[in-house]
Amino acid sequence: MSDVPFGFSPHDPDDKSGKPGDNPFDFSQLGNMLSQLGAMLSSAGSSSGPVNYDLAKQIAFQQLSSTTTTVGFAADQSGAVTDAVHLAEMWLDPVTSLPAGTRTTQAWTARDWIEKTIPTWQRLCDPVAQRMSGAWVEAMPAEAKQAAGPLLSMLGQMGGMAFGSQLGNALAQLGAEVLTSTDVGLPLGPEGTAALLPANIEKFTEGLERPASEVMVFLAAREAAHQRLFTHVPWLRQRLLDTVEEFAKGIKVDTSALEQLAGQIDPSNPASIEEAMSSGLLEPQTTPEQKAALTRLETMLALVEGWVDVVVDAAVSERLPGAAALRETLRRRRASGGPAEQTFATLVGLELRPRRLRAASALWKLVGDQHGVEVRDSVWEHAELIPTAEDLDDPLEFAERLASTRKALEDPIAELERTMREDGDKGGDKTEES
Repeated sequence: MSDVPFGFSPHDPDDKSGKPGDNPFDFSQLGNMLSQLGAMLSSAGSSSGPVNYDLAKQIAFQQLSSTTTTVGFAADQSGAVTDAVHLAEMWLDPVTSLPAGTRTTQAWTARDWIEKTIPTWQRLCDPVAQRMSGAWVEAMPAEAKQAAGPLLSMLGQMGGMAFGSQLGNALAQLGAEVLTSTDVGLPLGPEGTAALLPANIEKFTEGLERPASEVMVFLAAREAAHQRLFTHVPWLRQRLLDTVEEFAKGIKVDTSALEQLAGQIDPSNPASIEEAMSSGLLEPQTTPEQKAALTRLETMLALVEGWVDVVVDAAVSERLPGAAALRETLRRRRASGGPAEQTFATLVGLELRPRRLRAASALWKLVGDQHGVEVRDSVWEHAELIPTAEDLDDPLEFAERLASTRKALEDPIAELERTMREDGDKGGDKTEES
């Protein structure tokens, strides 16, 4: 790496002192670079904010059009999705106290999935991109910022394009793989909309040796169960998105890497921006606060997926001959993740995978067996009752503690009086002993 910071001219070769102060900032270099960027940005569409979502959608649609041929569905496919969700809802009713959360059932193409989920991706990506895109401007010398003036916004747009380009690639890959609107464990689509992607389900079914109708109903049950949870647990959606924002707040970027990054970028070639950004030079440094937020997110994703896993198994295990095999296939698929999820992890720094899915499933199964379905599902009524990562290590202790914790939340005064009586009895015992 050169010893001359990005944007500075080399000092006089005859001067051997090598003092940093002898490297005057080359304003003509900055002006030329920003002029080139201006021409490039004008052709990329307008998009405010830290991510160019217009570019992301454009790239995603282009990739999908070159790799897929399905542009719509026959009437029977849309009808099959509606029938599968309707049947799944009837099977779910006896095994969960949460009522149906689906108001609309839709069959989506991959393009539909991108269109419908982009608002939620914006909430997920903006906090991270905002922190990282600011590094472009923060790394510039004060006099360079003053000279650049309004052209500084171009640097922010450049970062927005880089993120938009990578996000577009990730969305195209995910759009070609996802099976339902909740396939990554987050409420990405419109509230109350159960959506399945028949074209992707058809590809997924190949090699499973199960009837397509059986796979469709199984996936419809998972989608319907997710909708019940996200619709009737009002704090859950916000908690998941807030955790991503908490992760973003702690991002630290090594701005010294901008010099090396700049050397890899050709402003006239948008592809070079994506290549440079994906090189890892601006990869955020994980802080303890971020690790804690990441643990909370992974735990919450595992709890959501674990609850869905248990509820769907109870609903379909005796009705679908291949339910056990499909359950294991979906478990492995969610736990391991695919290339698209890895792309998103590289971009945002988060892996949307429930690493402890099996532990969460075991916990919900145990709670249901010991306390019944209504108590199990009532855990979602209070954010304070939700199991922690430590509870996944000892589900039996959580199940035993749950009864007293619920009483404290339902009638805190009575629980306080009971605790005071117990403390008084213990004090009396100690007096007698003395």
